[in-house]
Amino acid sequence: MTPSTPFNRRHFVLGVGAGLLGGPAFVRAAALGEPAGPFTHGVASGDPLADRVILWTRVAPSLGDVVPVYWDVALDPGFQRMVRRGRALALSAADHTVKVDAIGLPADTPLYYRFRVDAGVSPIGRTRTLPVGAVGQVKLAVFSCSNYPAGYFNVYAEAAQRDDLHAALHIGDYIYEYGRGGYASSNAAALGREVQPASEILSLADYRMRYAQYRSDPDLQAVHAALPFICVWDDHEVANDTWKAGAENHQPATEGDFFVRRAAAIRAYHEWMPIRLPEPSRPERIYRSFSFGNLLDLHMLDTRIIARDQQLDYASYIGASGFDAARFAADVGNPSRQLMGAEQEAWLRSRMAATRGTWTVLGQQVLMARMNLPAPVVLGQIGFGAYSALLLKAGTAPSTLTAQERAILAQPSVPYNLDAWDGYAAARERVLAAAREADKNLVVLAGDTHNAWASDLLDAQGRQIGVEFATSSVTSPGLEAYFPNENPAVVAAGLTQIIGPLQYANTKDRGYMVITATPQECRADWHYVSTITSRSYGVFSGPTWRTLPGAGARRLVG
Repeated sequence: MTPSTPFNRRHFVLGVGAGLLGGPAFVRAAALGEPAGPFTHGVASGDPLADRVILWTRVAPSLGDVVPVYWDVALDPGFQRMVRRGRALALSAADHTVKVDAIGLPADTPLYYRFRVDAGVSPIGRTRTLPVGAVGQVKLAVFSCSNYPAGYFNVYAEAAQRDDLHAALHIGDYIYEYGRGGYASSNAAALGREVQPASEILSLADYRMRYAQYRSDPDLQAVHAALPFICVWDDHEVANDTWKAGAENHQPATEGDFFVRRAAAIRAYHEWMPIRLPEPSRPERIYRSFSFGNLLDLHMLDTRIIARDQQLDYASYIGASGFDAARFAADVGNPSRQLMGAEQEAWLRSRMAATRGTWTVLGQQVLMARMNLPAPVVLGQIGFGAYSALLLKAGTAPSTLTAQERAILAQPSVPYNLDAWDGYAAARERVLAAAREADKNLVVLAGDTHNAWASDLLDAQGRQIGVEFATSSVTSPGLEAYFPNENPAVVAAGLTQIIGPLQYANTKDRGYMVITATPQECRADWHYVSTITSRSYGVFSGPTWRTLPGAGARRLVG
């Protein structure tokens, strides 16, 4: 990463001829995926602060092992009003990527940037620094779960056309690790989106190749060129259901040391993503904060790699006498079970105590809200529709219930997803307690499930602490793929009926979420695309859910 230098007009004279080539046409080139000379993977920016932003690009490996790259930041896309410029090196040791921390920028300002080498000029990127002082509004796009072989990135294409956003948050599963024919790949060959390399990715070279393939996508290039990104990883940047010492999709006997694989995944992530390392000696540490003036404090968390204990498994609690609910409850509520870890929890508590924004927003991966479902539904003994019909029957004609139906209704509710905060109940209580003690207006953002949700956040005593807004996926399939014989509308209705804190669910559409914060409210709007299997698609919007500031008002309002 290279620090910036002040703009000096005398130094710029040599580059002005090439600079005139980098006008609005290059913005269009990024959006349409037209060739960009030596910058075939486009440009990106990220981790904006009030006075700086990370700038990213990659040069063609054919240019050499060490390539001088010049970069410019300006107030206009014609680069007539220059702000900063500098020089960096693209190194083969970093997969020919370039990351620059461009400092000394004006606050709350739309900016344009580009890179130059002897062989040509990059597409132009648009970025924006964070506001300071009194802020009237902040708008953030939220993405999650973008699986290349599952379909086209129409969601990115749609978001790239917006000009009203401060930044984009990607809260995990930016890539997937599976090989060809793996998860959500049934249409990959027909769509021309079979993964590279063909095998499951394990080595540094594998992860680099997979990132290069994703970043060759024109829609992903377009959204990166349009918005600064603030990112955290989830599990698939390493392997499915990663925890601190392993993963469901890692078999040491055939795939080697997990920590070697994890180190390769982390290195490739930092090479390819426009992220600033909070602690360069610890690349696994990515939790960090961003302040949008006096309005919003964003804390990006890691619930996946550095401290997560291994997930519980329902199969361990089912025996000859059925489901051992008591042992399960004791294990899931064990105070020693960690999701974030003591160090990160202490950091978050201190950040909550120190920051003064109207809204405290947690950008993280997995659902925090309670998502308890009847055990027969979770264990696949009965479908959503059938269970909802059984509830109706119990309410309208209880005398007609059979003994078997009564037994089904008598079973307890359990978390539907033990990979989420539901599998780490004590850790969740500590975070909610920190927000309550600091008197924060808490808004939690989540992804991971490939579905859209809006839920109230209550602690174990039933006290209202805040709200959670969860985004759908960019391409990965949702619950409609796991319950193909169920009507998705019935599933969503059943979920909101059965799960007390849940107020909104969309279990079938791909899309993204926009969070709009003002001093008066924090609002979530969901935007969906009609298909991901054709580049011709329609768009439609979901509902709006809001929350208001102040004790007693921190709940969902339609």
